[in-house]
Amino acid sequence: MDLSQVTVNAQSSIRIAGSEILYFDPFQIRETRHDADMIFITHEHYDHFEPESIAKVKCEKTFLIAPESMKKKVLDEAGILQDKCLFYGPGETHETGSVVIETVPAYNKLKPFHPRGKRWLGYAVKMDNVCYYISGDTDVHEDMKEVQCDVALIPIGGFYTMDRKQAAEYIAALKPKAVIPTHYGDIVGKKTDGADFVEDMKNRDKQIQVELRL
Repeated sequence: MDLSQVTVNAQSSIRIAGSEILYFDPFQIRETRHDADMIFITHEHYDHFEPESIAKVKCEKTFLIAPESMKKKVLDEAGILQDKCLFYGPGETHETGSVVIETVPAYNKLKPFHPRGKRWLGYAVKMDNVCYYISGDTDVHEDMKEVQCDVALIPIGGFYTMDRKQAAEYIAALKPKAVIPTHYGDIVGKKTDGADFVEDMKNRDKQIQVELRL
């Protein structure tokens, strides 16, 4: 499967270039592009909602999609007009342009960092007949086990999220065609976690393509 259109900049800062240009949690963006058709924000932590990076990728046509619980913060800080901002809750399905968007709950089960009550989001987006699941910062939980996708982008760094072994177990059960690990080697997780995750997946399901971007 060709994943050359998928870039991970840092943490969970993801760019997918297809018929539309999609950004997820732009963070530490150095190059000014102004090319985003859509920007997706999973939650309000600084490494996922960074107005300075949003400013470098947004343009007049950009739609910003965010959790409904972030409405005031987004409208105050994102620098995008209200009529270009879309706010969703978990478990919804929407179509914007040529992209179908399903919102998936993202939360910790026991840790305090991403409470379920915040109603923060992961996104399963279908574009050009490929479904990408960007999970956001989350543990593995029942609400994400029914996701169907071709490509999964999930955190593996542990502490704030699932770790690489939990991620490998989840992906082996989910059975996407490909997986790209995120959220390691910087704020949390070791730089070697990516290579270790590759080995974890080989031990669980050699048929799933694993691509490293960090």
